[in-house]
Amino acid sequence: MELYEKVENVKSRADLIKFIKYLRMDLQSNRAEWENITLEDYLEAMEAWVNDMEGYYLNTNHPVPKQPSWKTIADILYASSMYE
Repeated sequence: MELYEKVENVKSRADLIKFIKYLRMDLQSNRAEWENITLEDYLEAMEAWVNDMEGYYLNTNHPVPKQPSWKTIADILYASSMYE
């Protein structure tokens, strides 16, 4: 199962913990596929994505979260690996 598919399964704190483990393992084994591999770049992308995330949800026909959920956190972490 791909990371983007694992994001969809995050419904609880325990799910988020598992997702973070998969995210870390993906970075270790697929570093070349990540856009943001330094902490500085990752955090910069996180800031930008959170600032723009309403557009992502609207463009993908998902409701814009009013209150972050465990899945919202997973979305942020996943998007930060590739967002420019």
